[in-house]
Formats: sequence, structure tokens, C-alpha cells
Amino acid sequence: MNIEAEKDIENDTSLQAVEIAAQNDLFRKALIDANAAIEIHSKGIQGQVFVTPGVSGEGMEFQTAVLKAVATDDQFDEGNDPYGDHTFGSVTVSGQKLFWKIDLYDADYKYGSDHPFDPAVTRRVLTIMRPSEY
Repeated sequence: MNIEAEKDIENDTSLQAVEIAAQNDLFRKALIDANAAIEIHSKGIQGQVFVTPGVSGEGMEFQTAVLKAVATDDQFDEGNDPYGDHTFGSVTVSGQKLFWKIDLYDADYKYGSDHPFDPAVTRRVLTIMRPSEY
């Protein structure tokens, strides 16, 4: 990113949302796509993935299907994505509705990131859960 683009994104929340959405989509895609995993590494996008007990208790085959559904989810609208940053979604796997949520933390996973569009200072936490566990 050039210096002028960096200044623009610092002050433009719509540009920030577009950048965050692209990073979040790539982070999710990396769950099942080795090329995307290489790309997030090269871009410095880092994070962790958690599944709640309600999801992990369904077994490995179910979890694999859930990861694929979350990785490929592209159903975003004003109802589930009011900021346009792709930090939340809902998928249905084997007839079970699930939520996924990406939280954007500082590099120490302690506080929210001051610059969530900057992968150098942001860490993602993707949580996959049943609605009752939200």
C-alpha cells in the first residue's frame, strides 16, 4: 500500500471496511484452501480459530463440513453485515444453523485493534458456534 493510500484508509471508514472484509474473507478461505493459507501468511494476516463445544461435540466429519461452509460463506447483506466488513455470518450444516464471528484484536489478543485494517497490528479470532452459544 502506498503512503497516500495509507492516509486515505486511516480516515475513511468505508475503505477500512472494504479492506477488513477482504482480509476476513481470505482468512476464512484459508481454512480449506492451501493457496489462501499461503496468501494470508505472505500478507501477514494472523489469527486463531475456535469452535464451541456445541460444534466440536458433533464429531470430525461435521466439523469439516462446518469449516467448508464458513470458508465459502458469501451471503452478506445489511442485516448480517451492516458495516460491510464480513465479521459475522450464518451457515446451515446438516440442518443445523450455526453462527461464525470474527473479532479483531491487537497483536497481544488483549484489546480491540486500533487499526483493524492493518494486519501488522491486528489478530483475528474466528469463533464458530451454535446460536444458543452466542
